[in-house]
This record gives sequence, structure tokens and C-alpha cells, in this order.
Amino acid sequence: MTRLSYSVYGLATPLVRAGDDMAAHILAAAERSECGGLQAGDIVVVAESAVATAEGRVARLDDIEPSPEALRLAGDYQMDPRLVEVVLRESDRVVGGIPGFLLCMKGGTLLPNAGIDASNAPSGSVVLLPTDPDATAARIRAGIAGRTGADVGVIIADSRTHAMRLGCCGVAIGCSGIPSVLDERGKQDLFGRELEVTKRAVADCIASAAELVMGEANECVPAVVVRGTGLPVGDYAGVATIDASECLFMGVALHADPSLLVDGKGKP
Repeated sequence: MTRLSYSVYGLATPLVRAGDDMAAHILAAAERSECGGLQAGDIVVVAESAVATAEGRVARLDDIEPSPEALRLAGDYQMDPRLVEVVLRESDRVVGGIPGFLLCMKGGTLLPNAGIDASNAPSGSVVLLPTDPDATAARIRAGIAGRTGADVGVIIADSRTHAMRLGCCGVAIGCSGIPSVLDERGKQDLFGRELEVTKRAVADCIASAAELVMGEANECVPAVVVRGTGLPVGDYAGVATIDASECLFMGVALHADPSLLVDGKGKP
């Protein structure tokens, strides 16, 4: 479904702290925003760092005792061994790295440092990813519906880098109420040819649009309202993924070195 326009409204909130009710923050900010509150069909995008903070997913590095493996990797990749230890605890597998970053498999996704970030964290601390971003999105959606009656979609967004590109952009890591991917196969292009493989990652597209408003620094805009996309809102859950063997980038790496996706016990 394509619309000629849609609107994105930033939701400024006070500093989010552990134990905060994110749905309450979002509703209060929406009332103050130009969007004038939430409406049925709106899509709320929330920064993963904000929801992780509210869920208490913040680690103090002074409380971390590095393991021998963390000390080894810290030396190899010029990192704080305490951070490396947190990354190891949060990762399914470390497949490599570059100075300052470990490349990790976590929940079927490749990402640097298991998604752990020192940005927007108290001094000496790092913010971990939410334990279950899809469940977080569902809770926020239910909280909004319960207080306003508005049926909205909710996306938990992170910022990620992409292969061979400089900089980062938004990506959906949790989703509730809207489809994360729309299948365009069977439609025709401008010249009447039938689309055979095209699927639109609409949740990722919306997350990137939201990132332009939320920012990455001290904006204190941890959420946005996206209005007018025309996406269906209903009983949808999760972000669609594919197996590493089906991924162009990981598929090439897998054929070059199958051990990248095999754990220490020889199991995929």
C-alpha cells in the first residue's frame, strides 16, 4: 500500500528512568505534540534505548568481572574487557570483529557488540537491548489501547550500520500491530512485468523515518508518531527474518567459512 504523504511527529519526554511507564510517557508527550494525541491507525516508534532503560537493562561496568575469554578478545580488538564481558553474556556467538567492535549473532541477527551501546547511558554504564522487543512493543500497544481506546501499531527501533555503507539508519527490532514486511510479489512494474521477489520492509522504512526526528544525541525525543501510512493495524506481531543461509551477505560468508555459523560444539 502506497500513500503520497504521511506525517511524523516527535514526542519529547523527560529523561526516562528505570521503572518508568513508557505508554504513559508516550501518551503525555502525544497530547503536547502537534499530533494532538494518538488516533487509531497511528504508528508509534520508540527508541530501544528508552525502553531498555525503563526495563532496567543498564549495566554498570564497575560491577562487571571480565572472564579470561573477555580479556583475550579485549586484547585482540582493543576494547574495555568489562564491555567485552557484557557483550559475551548478551551474544549467542561472536563471529569476529574490528578494533572497538565485536560482530555478534544474537536472536538470529548479526549486529555489533550485541546491540550494547554507551550512548544515552549514565557515565560508566552501557544500555543493553530489551530482552524481548516484540513483547515490549505489545505491552506499549496494550497500554495505549487500554487508556485511549486507540488501536495503534508500535515499533521498537534501533540504529544499525549496513554492509559497505557509512553511517547508521533505523531498523525495527520489535513490532506489534502492523505487518513488518509487505509482500509485493504478483504486482506489476511500470512496464507490466510481474514482480517476483520484491518484499517491502515497511517497519524498517518507518524506523528510519522516525530516526530523522528522534536523533542520536541529546534530543530527548525517544518516540515519534507516524500518521497516514495507510498500513493495516491489527493482529500482527514480530519482525520477519530469514535464515543466514538465505541472506545474500551472510550466505556468501557461510560458503566461504561455514564455521562462522557453527557453535563450539559443532552445531549450527
